[in-house]
Amino acid sequence: MQVKIEDLKKLREATSAGVSDCRQALEDTSGDFEKAKKLIIERGVAKAEKKQDREASQGIIESYVHATGKVGVLLELRCETDFVARTDDFKKLAHEIALQIAAMQPKDVAELTKSAYIRDASVTIESLIKQTIAKVGENITVARFVRMGLGE
Repeated sequence: MQVKIEDLKKLREATSAGVSDCRQALEDTSGDFEKAKKLIIERGVAKAEKKQDREASQGIIESYVHATGKVGVLLELRCETDFVARTDDFKKLAHEIALQIAAMQPKDVAELTKSAYIRDASVTIESLIKQTIAKVGENITVARFVRMGLGE
């Protein structure tokens, strides 16, 4: 099957997957964009699960203070290399997780990862992390976090 370059570009923009992965997904789904998008996500999650045992010793400390100044979060998010720690995808994930902690007040990392994502309740934080693992190609873990609220 001949893949249209417009569909390939559109799928790449939507998923951030590699060109060859997008082409393969479009070929496997006979050019159906929505099915190809779903297939890329499924394949990415499978790749992410294979990387879970790899050591994540690099990363960043993300800070977030709510606009009111009454809630703040410090988050240690880890990955395998400092190269990935500097990517926009990794930084965005760290920020989104910090927002999640500020809003949902999880007790620990396990509760955080099982919670529904505040921007899309059909997605958990764990699956959000797996999607980013699929994009960057490295294991990512939440090492620890602290949430502080004024007067709590």
